[in-house]
Amino acid sequence: MTPFGDILRRAVLATPGAIGGAFADAPGEMADWFATEDTYEWAVLTAHYGVILRLLDRWLGTRHFGGPEYFIAQHRGLDVVVHSVAGGYYALIAVKTPSPPLGFALVSLREATEQLREEMMA
Repeated sequence: MTPFGDILRRAVLATPGAIGGAFADAPGEMADWFATEDTYEWAVLTAHYGVILRLLDRWLGTRHFGGPEYFIAQHRGLDVVVHSVAGGYYALIAVKTPSPPLGFALVSLREATEQLREEMMA
């Protein structure tokens, strides 16, 4: 496992109800991940949320607020927290619903993004 994968593994295991985490580049290609789900499905989920993050970044950037730090998408059976990392990279964590409050996922993901940034600089 790479250092990025280990960071994601720790974040997922620290988050009640989490099924996986991913670290991806701007086009949505996973640099690393840790998930209990099918790898192909996980890659598709990660890429789709990368597209949404880029669209939000463009929309908010035109209004002089800068891009979003994070966003949360809540679905019938899955909640996803997506967080910008650096240089177009982003990380996400997904939690099966019903789940404990998403604050747990956000805290775990924020800690992971800091560690991912540090690892990128190493």
